[in-house]
Formats: sequence, C-alpha cells, structure tokens
Amino acid sequence: MKSLKFLFILFITISLNYQAQTPTDFLSKEFHKERRELLRSKMPKNSVTVVFANPLRNRANDVDYVFHQDPNFYYLTGYREPNGVLVLFSDNQTDEEGNSYNEILYVQERDERAEQWNGKRLGVEGAKKELGFKMAMNASEFLKSNIDFKSFDKVYIEKFNDDYRDLGGADVFNLVKNFKMKAGYDPSLYLSRVQEYVYNNIAETPIESSANVINIIDRLASRAPEINNDELIKGYKSATTDELKKEYQQKISLALKPKTNIDLTFLSANMATMREVKTAAEVKLITKAVRISAVGQIEVMKAMKPHMSETELQGIHEFVYKKYGAEYEGYPSIVGAGNNGCILHYIENNQTKVGNDLVLMDLGAEYRGYTADVTRTIPANGKFTKEQKQIYDIVYDAQEVGIALYKIGAGMSAPNLAARKIVNEGLYKLGIIKSVDERHNYFPHGTSHHIGLDVHDPGNYRNFEENMIVTMEPGIYIPDGSPCDKKWWGIGIRIEDDILVTKNGPVNLSAEAPRTTEAIEKMMAKKSVLDDFLLPDLDK
Repeated sequence: MKSLKFLFILFITISLNYQAQTPTDFLSKEFHKERRELLRSKMPKNSVTVVFANPLRNRANDVDYVFHQDPNFYYLTGYREPNGVLVLFSDNQTDEEGNSYNEILYVQERDERAEQWNGKRLGVEGAKKELGFKMAMNASEFLKSNIDFKSFDKVYIEKFNDDYRDLGGADVFNLVKNFKMKAGYDPSLYLSRVQEYVYNNIAETPIESSANVINIIDRLASRAPEINNDELIKGYKSATTDELKKEYQQKISLALKPKTNIDLTFLSANMATMREVKTAAEVKLITKAVRISAVGQIEVMKAMKPHMSETELQGIHEFVYKKYGAEYEGYPSIVGAGNNGCILHYIENNQTKVGNDLVLMDLGAEYRGYTADVTRTIPANGKFTKEQKQIYDIVYDAQEVGIALYKIGAGMSAPNLAARKIVNEGLYKLGIIKSVDERHNYFPHGTSHHIGLDVHDPGNYRNFEENMIVTMEPGIYIPDGSPCDKKWWGIGIRIEDDILVTKNGPVNLSAEAPRTTEAIEKMMAKKSVLDDFLLPDLDK
C-alpha cells in the first residue's frame, strides 16, 4: 500500500510540474465568452454568425506551415487548432433532448495516430473544459448538422479567401463547402471589397462632391481592375450632368441592397469595432510583446558589428523573443542595411555584411497571440554620420509631435498630418525637396495603425479612444538614384513605437528601446553578451 501511495503522489507531482511548464497566461475562457456575448448583443433577432478556423497550409511536399489561427476565430473562442467552426445564434435554440443553447463550437476530432505525429488535440471534452463551451461537437458533426441557415433572416460570415486545399474529411475546405451548399451561398451576388467601398462612397456622397469620389476611383483603379470593368462605376464617372450622376447613384444604391440573407459586412465591421479598443487583459499581453521586442532592439544595438549579416541580426532579435517565450514573430522580420532600408517591406534580409550603413530593423514579437511592432534604425558602426543624424532627427521630431496627439477624442489622422508637416519642412531645409508643398515619395506611408492579434489590427480609424494601442511610425527613405544630392542616397530611417491611449495621455510602451541618436550611440557602446560567442568557421 505504501508503494502504491508513493507512486500516486509521484504521478501527481510529475503532472503538476508538467502543467507548470506550459504557458498559463493565455487569455481566459471568460474573456472569449464575454467577447461572444458582446457580438451576440449586436446581432438582431433570428440571426446567426458562422466563423471558420484557419486551415493548415502547405509549405512544400508533405511539410505544412506552422499553424496560425484566424484572429477573429481565436478572439471569440480561444481555440488554437485548425478545422473548427463557431456558430453563434442570436436566440436560444433547443436540441432534440430539450436542452437550450445559443452557440456551438465544432472542433477537430481526437485521433490517437494524428496526435502521435502532430501533438495533442483538445477534442470535444477539452473544448468544454478548457474553453468553457457547453455545446461542443466534432467538426464532422457540422457536415451532418441540420441547421437550416436559409430560415434565418440574417447569416453573418466573412468573405471567403478560398486559399486552402482539400485534405479530406472534416477539414476547412469541406466545412466551408458544406456551409455554402446548405446556406445557398452564391459568390456572384457579392461585390468585391473595393467595389463595395466605392459603391458606398458613391451612394453616400452628395452629387456636388462627386469629384472627391472620382478621385478615390482613380486612385484605386490601378490596383483594382474590377473597378475599371464595373459598368455602374464607369457610368457614374463618365456622367456629364448631375442628373445622370443621380441616376447612376440610385442604381448603385439599389445594387448595395442585399439579394440574400447572407451578410458579408456585419461581422467584419463589428469585429473591427470590438478589437480596436483593448481590454485590460489584452493590454497586459500586448505590453509584454512590446517590451520583449524593445529588449530585442536593445540587445542588437549592443551586439551589432559591421561584419554581421542582416540574417544574423534578425536571428538575435528572434532569439530574444524565444528566450522570453514568445511563440512567433508577429510578421516577417525586416532588417535592411543601407539602400535595403528604403524598401518598406524588405524581408529577404540576405545582405552578408551591413558594413558602415544604417540598419533599419522593423520587428515584433508575438506573445500569446498578440503582436508588437517596433522599429529602430541604427548605424552599424555605432556612430551616426552628419547626414544620417540630420535625417534621423527630422524623423524623431516628427514622431515626437505625432505621439503628443494620441489623446482621447482626437482624430486618428492628426498625427500623420503633423508628422508630414515636420518631415516636409525638414527635407526642404536640407535642400532635398524644392518646397514644403512638393509631392514626393520620401515618406510614402501613414504613421498610425492598430496592433493586436494582427500587426495591422482592424479598426474604424476615426477618433482615439481609451485603451487603443496604435503605432506611431514616421519615416524618410532616400533610395539610390533619388533626385537630390548623392550624399543623402541610401539613407532609410523609420522610428516606430507602440502607443497606449490613456486618460492621462499617451504612453509609449516601447520606450525602453533608445530612440534619440545620443541614446542609441550610448547603448551601442556597451558590451554585448554575444561579443564572445564564436562559432567554428565552416569554410576552412
């Protein structure tokens, strides 16, 4: 008996130790339930919302990419596996046994062999226990379910990307295919996102302001060919009288009216509203992700040497992320030396030596699903040249002015406009542009976007609200061959921080990573723990 008792205690101890070694600070099941309840409160009577998990995506041959859950699906469920479906009902439903429910989570089935190869699955019981769902079923049950989607006044879904393979069984491909058949989904009845955006602008804009809408159409036409082929948009744009424009406006307004009970806009719009303001639990996780990313910038500042490669610097950043337990990078890491720093989304990171150039590093750790977005630009040799410092200080001043405007109630476009004024004045003073009003490509992007489960989190981008977390990222990029003095060529600088909007003003969550030229140079003069980390030369 004593030996059995000892073995029982040992088993419990090992189990507890194992549990303690896995992350315990993911969002709680109560968080996800509260998010579902909030979404349900926005749904009208006799409506249903259907959200699909992400599929597995193939990398090459029999190797898949590391799975990453659809952010909206994770936000509402906490489920981190593929091949799932969430069905939310506005009104209580009753099953065959008389039980009442208003939501069902369908999950991939437990499979001993699959779990031996690819890891444990939650399964139905796990979804109930760990995620708090009273009604959970295997995904295969969704294929056999008798939910009559056509009987609801509204069925809310997001637009399908259809970028997944048929793996057989109850995978996302077949779950979506089954839903489309049951719900009577016809893609020809729906506008593209760009068409819908233009249609709404036409429908809502007074005829006397039609020139503004035509400017929008012209701006989008080059990258959205469906606009050029749309007869109603072409007719509106070419109409020579206000009366003719009104006719096309009326036709477009009619085209916007639903032809089916399936709605493709409600879910995306409401999820954007919900996700743009963070809860206290989300703020905590994002702050952790941001601080991890800031520490990564600090460690690279100390370790950077001219003989290093862009890939090596990327590796140091990402090692810091893993050291803190961050599961992923929030987006492909950008490490660009010299002229590579002038490419906004440069992810090749294959320059073998950074030399004496500036190195732009735009990276963010993803921690428990939430991503940071922090950028620093530093001189590889530890000292800014005169020209580098002059450009850097313009960007820094623009950022400082912009951050000060992150106040509750202020328009979200204000920081961008203020930063552009500072940048233009600075470039003009240096003789890089000929007037402060000159149109140029040295600052080709905006300054502010939400971060959260996505690095570019959805939002409405109207006014700042308490507990929004928004980037502030001005930049100046002067690629080789630019129409200015050659001494400026190859200078690409971006400074990006993640700002929490509070009642007491903006809080820079990434302030740990030095931002001024003086602070950067001082940090780069410090010894790195990697200075003595030498590996064998494999080419000898």
